[in-house]
Amino acid sequence: MSAAMLPALKCDVAIVGAGPAGLMAAEVLSAQGVQVHVFDGKASVGRKFLLAGKGGLNLTHSEAFARFVERYGAAQPMLQPLLQDFGAEQLRGWAEGLGIGTFVGTSGRVFPTDMKAAPLLRAWLARLRAQGVVFHMRHLWKGWNAEQALVMETPEGVRPVQVKATLLALGGGSWARLGSDGAWLPWLQAKGVQVAALQSSNCGFDVGQPVSEAAEPSRRAFFQELVGRKPMPETGWSPLLTERFAGAPLKSVAIRFTDSLGRSFERRGEFVATATGVEGSLIYALSNLLRDEISRHGSATFELDLLPAFSAEKVLQEVRHPRGSRSLSNHLKGRLGLDGVKLALLYEVLSKESMQDPVKLAQAIKSLPITVVAVRPMDEAISTAGGVMWAALDEHLMCKALPGVFCAGEMIDWEAPTGGYLLTACFATGVRAARGIHSFINS
Repeated sequence: MSAAMLPALKCDVAIVGAGPAGLMAAEVLSAQGVQVHVFDGKASVGRKFLLAGKGGLNLTHSEAFARFVERYGAAQPMLQPLLQDFGAEQLRGWAEGLGIGTFVGTSGRVFPTDMKAAPLLRAWLARLRAQGVVFHMRHLWKGWNAEQALVMETPEGVRPVQVKATLLALGGGSWARLGSDGAWLPWLQAKGVQVAALQSSNCGFDVGQPVSEAAEPSRRAFFQELVGRKPMPETGWSPLLTERFAGAPLKSVAIRFTDSLGRSFERRGEFVATATGVEGSLIYALSNLLRDEISRHGSATFELDLLPAFSAEKVLQEVRHPRGSRSLSNHLKGRLGLDGVKLALLYEVLSKESMQDPVKLAQAIKSLPITVVAVRPMDEAISTAGGVMWAALDEHLMCKALPGVFCAGEMIDWEAPTGGYLLTACFATGVRAARGIHSFINS
C-alpha cells in the first residue's frame, strides 16, 4: 500500500538537518526576516550535538588563528575565509549572547562554563522559535519529485515541500542512529553534484601484521630487527593483551609517523588500547594519515615513544642498570615506571630475544613499531571525510549543478581533528550558506 500524499508545504527556505550548521543558518536567516522551516528525520533537534557534549561540550579552541586554520589540512584554503567571518572568537561571543559563558581549559579547548550542551541548545531553540523558525520533526528527506519539490517522508505520509532555496545540512556518515547516515550522497550525485566517498575520520584502527613494503627501507629493516620477526595475529592483539588491557589508556606517550608521501606527524598525548587495536585523541589526530596510508599500501606503522620525558640515553642507562634477582618486569617498573599496558605492549611486539637485549629493549621503549591494518567502521567514527566536493560549490556554498541548493556542515568534503575544530567549521559553513541564501532569494 502506497503512502498517503499530503498537501504541499510552501516556504521561502527549507533547511534539511537540525544540527549545528543547519540551526546556525536558520538563526542568521530568520534574524533577517526570512521565513525558515527546519526539517529533520529524528524526533528531536541536535541529537549528535547533545552526544558530543555528553562528556563536556568542546565548542572551539583558543589557539591563535594561524595555527587554528592549519588544523583543516587540505581544506584550509576553502575554510579559512569562512572562519575569518565566523571563527572561535565569534562562536564564543555567540554563546555568551545566549547567556552561556565559556572558559578555556588547560589544553586550550573552549567549553561552556557548566560543560553541558543541553542548556545551550535550549536557549538556542528558544531564540530560533522567537524569531519565527518553524520545526518539522520526523520529516525524513528522500530527494526531489518530478516538480523539483523536496520530498519529505513523515509518519502521516509523503509531503512535498516547495521552496525558493534549500540548505542541506545532513551531516556525514558517522553515528547513523542519530541521523547522519550519508543516504543523501547518491541523490546529489545523480543530480550532477561532484561527491567523494565518505570515509571514517577521527576514528580507531585495528592492529596487525605489516602487509606492505612501503616504509622507508632503513626504517623497515630497523623495525624488523627490533621485533625479531615475532609472529603476530593478522588482525588484533594477542588474546592475553585483549583480555587484560582492552580499554586501558596509554598516558604521556608520543607518536611519530611519516607516510609514503613524506607527510609527517609527531605529537605527545594519550590514547587507548582497544580489543582490536587503538583509538583515542592522539590516534584521532593522526587518523587521516593512517587511513590514507592503509588505503595506498594496506598497512601503516607508527613509532610509539612510551617515555617521551626520558632521553634515549637515560632509558638505555636504566635498562642496563643491574637488576639482581628482580624480574625484568619489576626492573622496568622500578627504574622507569613502565608497567600495565605499556609493559604489555613491549611483550606484545618484541621477541623474547629482543626483550632480553638491553639495546633493543631501550630502542623499543623510545620507538616501538605499532602497525595498523584496518580502519574502524564509519558508524564508530566521530566524524567522516568525503561528501560534497568543494569544486561542486560556489563561494556561497551553493551547488553549481543545482541553483538554489546549498550545503553546509560535515556533508562537505573536509575533516579536522577533535578539539573544537569540527563544531567551529560547522557553524562557520552555516553562516556562509545562510548569507548566500539570503542573497540568492533576494536577487
